[in-house]
Amino acid sequence: MAGGTAIGGARAGLIALLSPAYLWLTAAIFLPLSAMLFFSLVTELPFGGAEWAFTLENYRAFFETPTYATLLWKSVRLGLIVTVVCLLVGFPCAYVLAKAIRGRAREALFLLVILPFWSNSLVRIFSWAIVLRGNGVLDLGLNALLPFEVDVSLMFTTHAIVIGLVHSYLPYVILTSYLALQAIDDNLIDAARSMGAGKLTILWRLILPLSLPGLVAGAVLIFVPVVGAFMEPRILGGRVGTYYGTVIEDQFVAVYNWPLGAALSFILLAVVLFILAVASPMLKRAQA
Repeated sequence: MAGGTAIGGARAGLIALLSPAYLWLTAAIFLPLSAMLFFSLVTELPFGGAEWAFTLENYRAFFETPTYATLLWKSVRLGLIVTVVCLLVGFPCAYVLAKAIRGRAREALFLLVILPFWSNSLVRIFSWAIVLRGNGVLDLGLNALLPFEVDVSLMFTTHAIVIGLVHSYLPYVILTSYLALQAIDDNLIDAARSMGAGKLTILWRLILPLSLPGLVAGAVLIFVPVVGAFMEPRILGGRVGTYYGTVIEDQFVAVYNWPLGAALSFILLAVVLFILAVASPMLKRAQA
């Protein structure tokens, strides 16, 4: 009886410790979403005595305006490109950190990986603008090194947007892949080598399958925010930087059409959740 009382007391203590954090997370997620859902279903903002009524016109506008669907596909494609680039660049970096480097060298490289988190996102974006513009740092540096004149102006292009987004979100895939690679026992790799497995065989048959959870986590952490990104496309893309996220921002900031902006946001949320739901079974089969 005393043992049951002790277990019950321990559970009550754990619940008391966890409740504030989970209650805060629940409120931080559902309260804004509830407000956005309400705004997406009204004709006007219920502020300042304006007359309003419930409607589905905001959602209908998405299906009646082909431009919104085009921009949504453009944003999804951008999210896929940035995710793939981050995986291709980040996984080798994570493998080197986890399996090839030890001691202070690893700590120094980790510092470089998390360095983007130490600066404001606007600072990072405008820094890339200085580097990528015509007569910028990249242009001047290449002309100083090369014997011939080159004109490197990547500003206001899709390449500039991808570079800025990769720089912002690359640490996510490096950190998640690093944790997954750290969990792989080095004895398994040594055993595979002793049985005659080559480097590519070890990579494809052992390391990638065991590190897939980290890759998937990193891909989700990158894809979801990139699809709705608006700062990098707006600043680095110029005229070509019109994406679904920038249209949503315009509805809230420039046009002040919050109901339409909220509806477009919920459609984006639904599309992202649908993509993740479709990809989930395939990823589970790959892990199996």
